[in-house]
Amino acid sequence: MDIDALKENVCASIDAKEKEIVQIGESIMDSPELGFKEFNTAEKVCEFFQKLNLPYEDKLARTGVKARLKGENPGPRVAIMGELDALILPEHPRSDTETGAAHACGHNAQIAGMLGAAFGLVDSRISKYLCGEVVFFAVPAEEFVEIEYRSELIRSGKISYMAGKPELVKLGHFDDVDMALMIHSSSSESVDGAMGLAASSNGFVAKTVKFIGRAAHAGAAPEKGVNALSAAHLSLSAIDAQRSTFRDEDCVRVHPIITNGGSIVNIIPSEISMETYVRAKTAEAISDAEEKVDRALRGAALAMGCEVMIETVPGYMPLINSPGLASLFRTNAKMIFGADKYRDYPHSGGSTDAGDLSQIMPVLHPSMTGATGTIHGKDWKISDQYSGYVAPAKTLAMMVIDLLCGHQAKCILAEESPKMSFDAYLRLQDKFFRREIYSSEGELI
Repeated sequence: MDIDALKENVCASIDAKEKEIVQIGESIMDSPELGFKEFNTAEKVCEFFQKLNLPYEDKLARTGVKARLKGENPGPRVAIMGELDALILPEHPRSDTETGAAHACGHNAQIAGMLGAAFGLVDSRISKYLCGEVVFFAVPAEEFVEIEYRSELIRSGKISYMAGKPELVKLGHFDDVDMALMIHSSSSESVDGAMGLAASSNGFVAKTVKFIGRAAHAGAAPEKGVNALSAAHLSLSAIDAQRSTFRDEDCVRVHPIITNGGSIVNIIPSEISMETYVRAKTAEAISDAEEKVDRALRGAALAMGCEVMIETVPGYMPLINSPGLASLFRTNAKMIFGADKYRDYPHSGGSTDAGDLSQIMPVLHPSMTGATGTIHGKDWKISDQYSGYVAPAKTLAMMVIDLLCGHQAKCILAEESPKMSFDAYLRLQDKFFRREIYSSEGELI
């Protein structure tokens, strides 16, 4: 059979399972779980792999699930990924009433698309034409939420990193993967109604900050206090003053918030907490910007006579979409939606831990349509079920045919070199973990 005939067969198999693909996407939408806690969602994935008689491993990095479809001939190993977790948005109408978790980012559609591709590739009996192996990978904890919970998991030795894909890399579960594909759902409000691809997006590091002053009666004896809230306000101004020093081409984004601003109005605030991301287009730009942010925090503490604790953890590395995989995506997605529905987008200021994988192997992370509402907003939903759930399954499955039946995977691996090795990536991740405390005199404690 030629490539076009194989694609027709796999798409027909996916169409035959449309009802089940939509059902799993909607089921996950109604039972959202937060990162490293996606036990029920992972169980649903396991049940589908069991139906398909695919051998799988589970409980990887706590909740990850990994199945395999081996071709009859050797070759590269291509992963199709879907993310298990939700974010925190209690005002969403389909959020979990206890945890506030909600699928307002489309990860439920990612899992449905990944499983739909598995349906199509298995039911069309394509393995005899595959030169290589397909890895279906449900991965945990992409949304960077509940930082204190994840920090406690690290302190207790249950995980090493704050996000799912870096943790899986650390544990060796990507050692047998040569390249990775996934999709991200988008809406007309976020990408003008078209599917598309940005060549790159930002990475980031995350910081939690605590200013420690001295409490005193705010009316009777303010001179005896050291106002930690004033130090926090100064730090925000100092960070804002740094913005003109960031190069436009580095796409730096710094967006701090005060998470605890004091508790009683008649007491000088003595302990103030903040969080921020420091995002940029390259690892070098992230390092430059975070140094300036740290300097602003230390300077504000020194000015007010406060102690300051700055804890930095690695977030995500910048995303670099594989040119070869991007070309295949354009071709296959246009076959489903038409050429007029495709867009090439500029660099994105957002972040994803698919960026971490893109530093060590070819990765694809495009946007596909089917949703309406504001991304990460209470009105987000998959409104066009074919476009949101079924079309991604077809696109991913057709790309697998190009890669492993049409031998494009070998060409991409020969032409595209990773930016760093697995070991170099892990060393860089470890380097970003820091906890520094400075005295009220500005000295490192």
